[in-house]
Amino acid sequence: MTTFRSTPLFGGALIVDLPSSFADVSTIRQVPDNQEVYLDKDGFTSIIFDITERVGLPGSGPATDGAALTTHLEDIVASDIDTVKVWSTSNTMYSKLPEGTPAYTLIATQTPPPDPAARDLTPDFTAIVLNLIRLEKESTDILITINVPHIKGEYSEEEVDLQVGKQGKLISDAVDYAARIWETFKIKDWGLFNEV
Repeated sequence: MTTFRSTPLFGGALIVDLPSSFADVSTIRQVPDNQEVYLDKDGFTSIIFDITERVGLPGSGPATDGAALTTHLEDIVASDIDTVKVWSTSNTMYSKLPEGTPAYTLIATQTPPPDPAARDLTPDFTAIVLNLIRLEKESTDILITINVPHIKGEYSEEEVDLQVGKQGKLISDAVDYAARIWETFKIKDWGLFNEV
């Protein structure tokens, strides 16, 4: 059973429950000012909070927000977009954000091209649980990306078949982390979006 702890982000402007086993990466390496990065001390999963400029057209709706979600996913995977498969996209409700705040969750996988020269730690694939919160008035998109590398020997291959809805433990855990984020993510200082 995962234990969670209330975690302040961006100097306490945001607050969210994160798994207790995740550590703040900025204590060991530099992280851009618009990001907070947490890494599982017991595995390879990371959770990245990214405050970006809002992309796309004004307003909100399935077409506008769907296009924004695609744009952000393409930014994350860069030139490897053809190695990505999106499995699901859904509207998401954040309990502690103003009612009606547009938010979405996408689950995708990225499979790296085979590289015989690569070390053993090259993942078979990485699952991406991408959460997008759209704050139009603040001209801001908040991305919460849970990256779940699946490295041979670190997961049970027969438990993962997204085609038939089998997520396996690592993706299932990431979805649980996302659900806890939806419940607990809170903006304490809206002034943050004027600074970033």
